[in-house]
Amino acid sequence: MIGFFIKKAFFDGWDNLIGMVIHNLGFLLVLLSLMGSMGLAEVNGVLSMLGLLLSSGLFSFFFAGSASSTYSYSRYERGGFDGFKRGIRESWRHALLFWALLVLDISLIFLVIPFYLSYGNAVGTVLSVLLFWVFAGLSLALMYFFPLFYQMRGDRPLKTLKKSFIIVFDNLWFSLFQALYQIVTLVISLFLAGLAPGVTGMLLISSDATKLLMYKYDYLEENPDTDKKHIPWDELLYEEQESVGHRSLRNMIFPWKD
Repeated sequence: MIGFFIKKAFFDGWDNLIGMVIHNLGFLLVLLSLMGSMGLAEVNGVLSMLGLLLSSGLFSFFFAGSASSTYSYSRYERGGFDGFKRGIRESWRHALLFWALLVLDISLIFLVIPFYLSYGNAVGTVLSVLLFWVFAGLSLALMYFFPLFYQMRGDRPLKTLKKSFIIVFDNLWFSLFQALYQIVTLVISLFLAGLAPGVTGMLLISSDATKLLMYKYDYLEENPDTDKKHIPWDELLYEEQESVGHRSLRNMIFPWKD
């Protein structure tokens, strides 16, 4: 399943490369607003904090719209700008919660944990370790947050968040692998100035991961006595494999040699 997941994420990104770059240009503009807000710290700390807060909100809503696009990409569709706008309109409540959770996550890793570590004693260390695991668990859950919303649009934000945590703990090793894949994607993106794969590519990875995991839960719902360790992935992913096709890097770069 992991091998096909990597292949699908790569080719979904390749097939939608132009759209991915356009979305990433938007994320770069958001990054500029964040950097500008940080620069205000030398002039006015309050304005800087307000700017950072508003910039993180802008990121959250842009993230919601882009998640709608990558949801379409994972289904071999192109939502276009209308899909992007519709995604923000449909998920604004989820975007608000995502904004709050994003601020919490950033605060934990950059402010709260360093604060307790600065105590230099056992209590501070224990609290820092506990808060780090809160940060890690929340970060893993947020990978599934918007893809799950677009899979199950009737759910309220807290219900989507709860399901995100359930998926993380039910698929812990896969979630850790996906997190590693996201980090590798981020490193590659830095060398390409954030244009590709970028944040959009990371969103697409989450969309593809969530879509594939849903096949597992649909199967378990129909076959409740099945051992979770023996999921017939080849059977469940047959149509997906046919949709992606039997492609390779060689015929992607040199299609005339097929």
